[in-house]
Amino acid sequence: MAAPKETMQFQTEVNQLLQLMIHSLYSNKEIFLRELLSNASDACDKLRFEALSDPALLEGSGDLRVDVDFDPEAHTITIRDNGIGMSRDEVIANIGTIAKSGTREFFQRLSGDQAKDAQLIGQFGVGFYSAFIVAERVTLNTRRAGMEPQHGVRWESDGTGVYTLETVELPARGTEIILHIREDERTDLLNSWRLRSIISKYSDHIPLPIRMRKLGEDGKPSEEWETVNKASALWQRPKSEISEEEYKEFYQHVSHDFGEPLAWVHNRVEGRLEYTSLLYIPSKAPFDLWDQKQTHGIKLYVQRVFIMDDAEQLLPRYLRFVRGVIDSSDLPLNVSREILQGNRSIEQMRSGATKRILGLLEEIAEKDPEKYQKFWNEFGRVLKEGPGEDFSNREQIAKLLRFASTHSDTEAQNVSLAEYVGRMKEGQDKIYYITADSFLAAKNSPQLEVLRKKGIEVLLLSDRVDEWLTSHLHEFEGKSLVSAAKGDLDLGAIESEEEKKAQEESEKAAEGLVERIKTALGDRVEAVRVSHRLTSSPSCIVLGERDMALYMQQLLKQAGHELPSSKPTLEINPQHPMLARIEKETDETRFGEWSALLLDQAILAEGGQLEDPASFVARLNQLMLALAD
Repeated sequence: MAAPKETMQFQTEVNQLLQLMIHSLYSNKEIFLRELLSNASDACDKLRFEALSDPALLEGSGDLRVDVDFDPEAHTITIRDNGIGMSRDEVIANIGTIAKSGTREFFQRLSGDQAKDAQLIGQFGVGFYSAFIVAERVTLNTRRAGMEPQHGVRWESDGTGVYTLETVELPARGTEIILHIREDERTDLLNSWRLRSIISKYSDHIPLPIRMRKLGEDGKPSEEWETVNKASALWQRPKSEISEEEYKEFYQHVSHDFGEPLAWVHNRVEGRLEYTSLLYIPSKAPFDLWDQKQTHGIKLYVQRVFIMDDAEQLLPRYLRFVRGVIDSSDLPLNVSREILQGNRSIEQMRSGATKRILGLLEEIAEKDPEKYQKFWNEFGRVLKEGPGEDFSNREQIAKLLRFASTHSDTEAQNVSLAEYVGRMKEGQDKIYYITADSFLAAKNSPQLEVLRKKGIEVLLLSDRVDEWLTSHLHEFEGKSLVSAAKGDLDLGAIESEEEKKAQEESEKAAEGLVERIKTALGDRVEAVRVSHRLTSSPSCIVLGERDMALYMQQLLKQAGHELPSSKPTLEINPQHPMLARIEKETDETRFGEWSALLLDQAILAEGGQLEDPASFVARLNQLMLALAD
């Protein structure tokens, strides 16, 4: 007996998404059927996988399919599958709320411009909610495989803020979605030819039967059913038989992305190990790209049988943006995540898939730099994780990296390491870079002054991942990567003998000043020395070669991490008027104030934080008043 209806409220984000989607995606309304058929296909795949370990879930019928039906008199379209189905709790979790990470960012980026918002909504993934583009009311009947008929669930909503939920008896497992079509859509959608054309356009590649009723001689649907899609695994077909449009449509199915892929690679490997891979690079980054809980987008099949849809073992994490399928002929059908962990075949497939993606990116970078720049703008920060994660492909990844640099002094990351090396000065044997918390901080860093004066290009690194990158990428094509802000700055053959001699003389002349400043600062610094880097600034701080940048140290401390204590070295520019003023100071207390000011300014310029900002302000005010007297 059916339980009383329970009325429940949509999550606020669902309400927002429904209203935005109905208005923004209306011009591409037919995608509702693609999305619902894709969900139905996934439900059948999941049942097939769970049934490997629990055959009773099939309830005596392993013939998985999706049926599409319509009723012109009732003004309805029905999509029915005999897949895994849902329990009551799963209905609430999957339909009443949006659990997708990145939801808040998604809504913040919406602009109110329908054309732009349509692209964002598609990037976020529309799924079940697309039904409301064409339906004034949606009814969903579902029962999870393995549960008794009396545990069926009926969900219903008109998409205006609430939905009803009740327990009903459903003899068959799976999910049935009934769309009550809006009056202005009925003429267009409630006919067999229109629905068949949409299925053919968007869902031909789904590897299980999508059925509709056969048309009788009178042109009306009969009681007999027929398969209306090709129902074959697209990735198993020869590349020569697959059109570009079919590849794009399959991407939208496998990724649940509204947009088109940037590129793809389709390969079949034969020999000791046999598998097929079809891998896509999206055009836009998903909203959960930086979520630690985000699962990889590779679906694993064994002999065309779906196994799992987040097989993170098939690609390294720095390629987590890749979508697609890998179908193995060698793995057992009852493969589990534990088996995948140490499986040699999986390791070989992972290695092969990684090389294919990197090879595809190399090809794009070489043949279509503009297209590669689009890729880099979306996924560059993720790819920068590669050298630290994937030692065997480090050199190949290094060729794909792009950076901002002093060559153009713009924020655009469009300089490759190969281009940098090609522009190196005669006698230059190092690749210089600087890391900072922002592009402007890197661009205007005092540590770059002598390098800029000599026309030596410096890579300007301001992504949070750059400290991690440079700690693992030490050289490129035999050239060492060297921080312009750490350790001794050795310009090697770029510096003339006259310049080296002048530097030695400057150091000797300033010995007394250096000693006084070191005494005044005490244990706040590791050392004080005459700078080789500065030409116009009075001072800068320099870290040890293995020390982490100050802004990163601060971030880690704020996150609660314990860090080993380290002290910076203060470098001074004796030629600067401020140093000349300090050197003449006879009052040692005042001299100490000036010395502390030099250090605090240098720390701030480096992106660090002062331990006692109030004292810095008081000291600065005191010295300004003294100068004004």
